[in-house]
Amino acid sequence: MNPSLQAVLQALSGIVLGKERQLRLALACLLARGHLLIEDVPGVGKTTLALALARVFGLDFHRVQFTSDLLPADILGVSIFDAPTATFRFHPGPVFSEVVLADEINRASPKTQSALLEAMEERQVTSDGATRALPDPFFVVATQNPGEQIGTYPLPESQLDRFLMKLSLGYPSRDAERALLIEPERRDLLADLPPVIGTVQLREFQRQVRSVRTSPALVEYLMALIRATREHRALRHGLSPRAGLALKHAAQAWALLEGRTGVIPEDVQAVFVAVAAHRLTVAERSDARAIADDILAAVAIP
Repeated sequence: MNPSLQAVLQALSGIVLGKERQLRLALACLLARGHLLIEDVPGVGKTTLALALARVFGLDFHRVQFTSDLLPADILGVSIFDAPTATFRFHPGPVFSEVVLADEINRASPKTQSALLEAMEERQVTSDGATRALPDPFFVVATQNPGEQIGTYPLPESQLDRFLMKLSLGYPSRDAERALLIEPERRDLLADLPPVIGTVQLREFQRQVRSVRTSPALVEYLMALIRATREHRALRHGLSPRAGLALKHAAQAWALLEGRTGVIPEDVQAVFVAVAAHRLTVAERSDARAIADDILAAVAIP
């Protein structure tokens, strides 16, 4: 692994304890220029992970607390009349940040959730007839509470598809929880966390991800996995072509983290469930993650 990326992972591991695999997936998501959705119960470190990712790269960070009365303009910005010049002046919203934390995104109405669709896909915002570019890099980390909790709205498929990966942190291990209780507060440690690498180097890593080689045999493996999701009897809809590209980019990022110049099947397998499960439309009483695992086990490696 590149020493700089190894240092990033070590810094993250000092903040979010005992979650090495989730940290590697989150870092791969950022390197692949994707967006990250974290679903879990409150209090397991979702917000801490988002803030730590911003800190280790020295990125501008803004948190938006999604609530039922949040409006699209609260995210995108608004034009306000300027009396001295007799013109309207646009005041950018929090979406014009390098890292945006959409906290508890499923507590806002679908109308407000949809305000992020253009930003996450096109990396731009159109308001009052003008299109404004977002920063580069631009990374959305959204957290959501489990759907059975009170006051939540389900994310529509179009919104879910904007997230490259969906993760769950889960409760800490016994040793990690003991360290959390004994050591200083994670937020205090975050305040003293210096950037490990800068924005220019991050953009270079993101450029390198797209140049990681995918052989013809590896492409056939990707196509076999995608086709298996479309033919599975427990799924109403499988992966789209855009999801196939997302899977490829995520595998390239994982390969880069592993220090390889080409993608191997194990890289695809490492990211498949995180990339695919939230995009699958399941039949009643089916579990998307279990089906994704079954597909991985059933599809032969070429």
